[in-house]
Amino acid sequence: MKQGYSTDLTDSEWLIIYKYFPRPKKQRRPTERLKRAIVNATLYILRAGCAWELLPNDFPPSKTVYHYFRAWKNNGFWKRIHDKLRQRTRIMAGREAEPSAGILDSQSSKQQS
Repeated sequence: MKQGYSTDLTDSEWLIIYKYFPRPKKQRRPTERLKRAIVNATLYILRAGCAWELLPNDFPPSKTVYHYFRAWKNNGFWKRIHDKLRQRTRIMAGREAEPSAGILDSQSSKQQS
């Protein structure tokens, strides 16, 4: 059994997000286990800051991971997950699901000269 990485989703985290995946088309589709491995590989890449080709061998092939990362980016999957997790976090904190305002200050929005 694979040891795993600190960036891997826990079972409870996986249960929260798996239902938001795009509906499979008739042609080839990744299994649920492959989807989770691809998400874990993507989280590893984001945390490690390494190139796709340097993905450890116990993840799916880097070309496969990158293919699904791009497909899910293009169909809005990552944005949906982000939005749903933000809403969930806000509700759990006793707040409205959607923020009513945003704040920018001069330190967080610097102009390029």
